Amino acid sequence: MRIFLYNDGLARFATTKYKKVNDSNIKDTFMHLTNYSINKFSKNFVFNETSDQDDVGHKRSIKSVFKYLKEEKNVNTEHI
Repeated sequence: MRIFLYNDGLARFATTKYKKVNDSNIKDTFMHLTNYSINKFSKNFVFNETSDQDDVGHKRSIKSVFKYLKEEKNVNTEHI
């Protein structure tokens, strides 16, 4: 499999931490989906107020995600 990733792309995050699917959370769209149009209604949604802060909120630049993975989680992001 070959994946192409645009370096100036966006990463979207769900607003509820993922838990294994069960009968009580199967319909929790805030946990299972990352769509902005859905998650913007979540009480946990954090808006990114300015374009120069690309590492804030539930919609972030892919560059900020790679930076976080490299600096905070010690992940080798050279070939991502």
